[in-house]
Amino acid sequence: MADQRFKIVGIAGSLRRASWNRGLLRAAVEGAPDGIEIVTLDLDLVPLYNQDVEDRGDPSSVIALKDVIRLADALLIATPEYNNGMPGVLKNAIDWASRPVAASVLRDKPVVVMGVSPGAGAAARAQQQVRDALIYTGGCVLPEPELLVGAAIGKFDDAGNVTDPELRGQVVDMVTALRDWAERIRMADAQAA
Repeated sequence: MADQRFKIVGIAGSLRRASWNRGLLRAAVEGAPDGIEIVTLDLDLVPLYNQDVEDRGDPSSVIALKDVIRLADALLIATPEYNNGMPGVLKNAIDWASRPVAASVLRDKPVVVMGVSPGAGAAARAQQQVRDALIYTGGCVLPEPELLVGAAIGKFDDAGNVTDPELRGQVVDMVTALRDWAERIRMADAQAA
């Protein structure tokens, strides 16, 4: 019998090992409900998008990025906010994954976006930019619930792990909402066929 686990790829928009956004993903992995498997994808080795490079053939790290996303049932993205926007490393990954446009691995992929910041803004601008980029590339972004974590000092330890039980519960709720969203999309597609 085929593996019936729901597979999510988690991507953090921060390269820093102790980042709070990576911590959100670790909390998702640790608290994933039964039947849900979450793997995280590092963006460290993904080169800057360059059509000259793409024309010669995707680098191995880009092939791996696209393959992991293609095989996943959904994407879980955690983004910080840098200078009122999404981090370049995350936008770069979206740009690579969106190519070629006709065969983008992002097309029709269920996605949820969450983010954390030390300020009151809770990475809201960055999250909106990520949503906009994903919708433009054909992703199916969950409109709500949202997880905007502001004033985060005290909710994480020095290694970036979530220590706040309420926040851990909210992360698990987002994972469950993502699975439910993907199922709604799957059912709508089946009815339309």
